[in-house]
Amino acid sequence: MFTFPILGVRKVIDRGIADAAANGGFRNPYYGTRPGEGERPGLWLVGDEGVYIMSNGKLAEGSRALVVYSEQCHPTGNPDWWDYKRRHFGADDGIEFIEAERLIPLFDRSMRATHLNVQLTETEIALSLITR
Repeated sequence: MFTFPILGVRKVIDRGIADAAANGGFRNPYYGTRPGEGERPGLWLVGDEGVYIMSNGKLAEGSRALVVYSEQCHPTGNPDWWDYKRRHFGADDGIEFIEAERLIPLFDRSMRATHLNVQLTETEIALSLITR
């Protein structure tokens, strides 16, 4: 399970939308291997050097996507990040696209919630909210 502050998730989605409007659309998270898939508002859940969410709008030359690390898997904030990533995301690097249309209504229905939990299984991405 990976936990992200809802405010950070909203900022990542908003940044992707703004970048897409300014730079001609959304990036394909699958490096063009699945044309059109994931090229809409949302975010990328990335397992790499830690686990983080990333904005998905096309970027201007020299700019970088907005990134928010999970609480459990930040390489500079958790010395056990690699073991946690391997156990809950897998040893290989990877990208999963999560649509904004799946997240925003969930947030809007639960105004007291402060954090998004993301749990991966072999076949699905389960989302839940918590309040701290």
